[in-house]
Amino acid sequence: NAGDWAMAGGGSYVHSLSPDFKLGLAFGSYFGLGIDYNDNWVGRYYVTEAEFITVGFNPAAAYRINDWLSVGGGISMVYAELDQKAAINNALDALPDGELEMKDDDIGYGFNLGLLFEPLEGTRFGISYRSKVDIEFEDVLSIKGLGPTLQAALGGLTGSEVDLEMNIPQMVMTSAYHELTDWLAITANIGWQEWSDFGKSDITISSDTTTSFTQDRNYKDTWHFALGMQYQISDPWLVRAGIAYDKSPVDDDDRTPDLPLDRQIRYAAGADYEWDDNLTIGFAYEYMDAGDAEIDQFRGPLAGRLKGEYDTNEVHFFVFN
Repeated sequence: NAGDWAMAGGGSYVHSLSPDFKLGLAFGSYFGLGIDYNDNWVGRYYVTEAEFITVGFNPAAAYRINDWLSVGGGISMVYAELDQKAAINNALDALPDGELEMKDDDIGYGFNLGLLFEPLEGTRFGISYRSKVDIEFEDVLSIKGLGPTLQAALGGLTGSEVDLEMNIPQMVMTSAYHELTDWLAITANIGWQEWSDFGKSDITISSDTTTSFTQDRNYKDTWHFALGMQYQISDPWLVRAGIAYDKSPVDDDDRTPDLPLDRQIRYAAGADYEWDDNLTIGFAYEYMDAGDAEIDQFRGPLAGRLKGEYDTNEVHFFVFN
């Protein structure tokens, strides 16, 4: 169990220049990962801790062309932070484990576009595109506690600068909203994300000599499907529920414990209470079943073989707005 509690949040602001022209600003996390395994766990020579945090700022503008068509676009500014640690096996010298760590942050840029169609009152269709964002991490590799044998073999890496380039994947999302009655509406999403690009990282290690290579995690593009409903119980109360499915971006043979991603099934429910004309309070809960995430990796005799699956692989989201 590598999970823990994590706080996240977001917000948005819209300013009307005219009834048809709006300016906006939104901020929040694109996506992220935080895992913290026990220092003595069997896969510690693969990873002990990994944290990948993103926060995006998105100024945008939107214009309603006519009664049934609106367009929008914005600039994405994404702050990303990476912190990853792994143990080093000093068994050859009968010494305790050493530690390897890389930590850095960066800011990347992208853009997003959207179209909104409303052919009938109470029926809307949308499509949005978000570009990829290039992120580059640079850090002097921190290696602690090497035994004499590994010091002789790997000592040249101490103080080396590591340059890691990765891409936050581009995505396309289509959505629909339809009011069946004055009190009941259904919603749906279909999305695509280019995880195959995220899985390819360009790595450069600079020390006495410089080595560059591309690590390919063999990720695959993914599809997202979701279906939901919202029901107006009474004037102040609106309840929502939905289910979503995301394909796994990686096969069992390529999955690693720093990104234990599998197919995802999400169940969510929530409610909004309209306190008055100027204030609505909402809360929601989401349960994410992330599958077994089977792993079978072998990285030589020092790291050993890591094989198994996650007996509990789930995330609980508690939301207030």
